[in-house]
Amino acid sequence: MPIDLSRFFVIGISSRALFDLSNEDRIFRDQGLKAFSDYQLEHEDDVLPKGTGFALTEAILRLNSVVPGKRKAEVVVMSRNGANTSLRIFNSIEHYGLDITRAALAGGAQLAPYLDAFDVDLFLSVDEADVQAAANAGIAAGLVHEIPQNGNGTVDQLRVAFDGDAVLFSDESERIYQEQGLDAFLAHEKANARKPLPEGPFAKVLRALAILQEFGETAGQNVIRTALVTARNSPSHERVIRTLREWNVRIDEAFFLGGVSKDKILQAFGAHIFFDDQDVHCQSAAKVVPTARVLARAVEPKPVQAALTVDGSKPRQAVS
Repeated sequence: MPIDLSRFFVIGISSRALFDLSNEDRIFRDQGLKAFSDYQLEHEDDVLPKGTGFALTEAILRLNSVVPGKRKAEVVVMSRNGANTSLRIFNSIEHYGLDITRAALAGGAQLAPYLDAFDVDLFLSVDEADVQAAANAGIAAGLVHEIPQNGNGTVDQLRVAFDGDAVLFSDESERIYQEQGLDAFLAHEKANARKPLPEGPFAKVLRALAILQEFGETAGQNVIRTALVTARNSPSHERVIRTLREWNVRIDEAFFLGGVSKDKILQAFGAHIFFDDQDVHCQSAAKVVPTARVLARAVEPKPVQAALTVDGSKPRQAVS
C-alpha cells in the first residue's frame, strides 16, 4: 500500500542546505559541471560537513521517537544533482545516522514541480530561484543563509522562531508601514486590533508545529518550542495576540522589539531556524542562528489579450 505523505509534516531540504557544499559549489561555478562531477566521484567516501539546516533536520527527525512506531515527520533531500554524483550525499546521511530515506534528484531540472508530489510543507534551499519557484507555488519556502558562527547543536527540543508580518501573517500591514510610515501603521493596527490578520506563507507551518506540540505533550514530552520575534511593539501587539488566539494556535514565547536588534534574542532562544522576510534582519540573525529568508510570492501578470486571432480577425470580447 502506498505511503500517504500528506499525513506527515514533510520538510524538503536541498543537499546544499543540509550539508556544507560551498567548496563543491565553487568548483562547479569556476570549473564547470565535469570538474564538479569528477570531484564528487573522487571524494565519494568523504563525509560532507554539516550545513545550516543540519541541526533543524536532526531535531525534526527526533519527533519520530516521541511515540515508537508512530512517525510524524519526514525529510526529503532534494537536489538538482543527478544520481551518479549523489552517492556522497547518501553516504554522509548514513554517516550521521539521519533517518532520511527519500530523495528527489532532478538532474539539472527545476525542483518546484516535485514539491507537491512529495507533499512538502516546508522547503529549504540556498538557491534563490528554487525558493522563489516554491513560494510562487504556494509552498512555505526559505532561502537559507550561510552557516552561523555559533549554530545551535542541541536536538532535545525543536526550536523554531518566526517574524510576524509577511511570514506568519500577510504583508497587508507591512505595506502600510512601507508606503505611509509608522504613524499610519500604528493607527491602522489600533483601529483593527480585533480584526484577525490574514494568514501569511508560514501560517500553515505554525499550525502543523502546534499539532506536533500537542502530540508530544500527550506523550509527556515537550519536543517543540516556538517563538514570535517581531519588530512590532505596543500598541500594534494587540492585533497579533488576538489573531493567534483566533487561530487557536499557541506561541510559546513572543518578543515585541520595536526596532531592537533580533540577533541576541534569537541566540538566547536557541533557534534551530529563524524565518524573516527582511534581508537586513536575516543578515544579522544568520551570524548567531540558522536563518532563512522568506520570499514574497510573485504576482502573476494579467494575461494580455491578443490583438488578432490566428485567422487574422479581431477577438471577440469576453462576457463579464
